[in-house]
This record gives sequence, structure tokens and C-alpha cells, in this order.
Amino acid sequence: QVQLVESGGGLVQPGGSLRLSCAASGFTLDRYAIGWFRQAPGKEREGVSCISSPDGTTYYEEPAKGRFTISRDVAKNRVYLQMNSLKPEDTAVYYCAVSFTGCRYGMHYWGKGTLVTVSL
Repeated sequence: QVQLVESGGGLVQPGGSLRLSCAASGFTLDRYAIGWFRQAPGKEREGVSCISSPDGTTYYEEPAKGRFTISRDVAKNRVYLQMNSLKPEDTAVYYCAVSFTGCRYGMHYWGKGTLVTVSL
């Protein structure tokens, strides 16, 4: 059974950092792509970053470039999103998802999300 569980969200001040974690089960990370997405209040869900398999190529959407880093630990079957220099506009529920066809294609399973709030 495929399952994705996000953790690591919370309240952080502008300029601060958080590391989100996505724990995967039911499949191995080194075979499939994992993406991070977010949905801010009143807005549509948007892509943030993705890491492909098996080569681990990473992709970032414009708001994440230079500030966020996606990585994976295959032994722990986890994917991380290190977020630095956070801004209030980064406030959102962050989701991880797995694609069996690659980063540039649709996602097949989603986690339930973790809330990130950037505020004073």
C-alpha cells in the first residue's frame, strides 16, 4: 500500500528555515519521482520541486529556486525539502506526492500535507 506522510511544518519567522520530510512506504524512492507541492489559502495548488529517479535529477519552480533544496535518503525512504530564507508568501500546506512516470507527468499518490506558516 502506497503511503506518503509529511512532517516538519510549523510556524517560522520571515527569513527563517524549515526542513520538511516525506516518509514513503509501499514503494522505494529510487524507482519513482517525488514532488513537493503547496497550496496557499485561497489559491490553487502549485508545484515547488521534484526529484526524479533513478538519477536524482532535481527540478525547482521559480519561487523555490535559490532558497529550497530537495533531497532524498534512499536508505530511510524519505525525501526532504530544506527551505531557507522563508517569506510570508511561502505560507501554505505543503504536500509530497509520487509519480510512477516522472517529474514532468502527473502524480499518482499524495500525502495529507503539513502546514507551514511564515509570520512574525
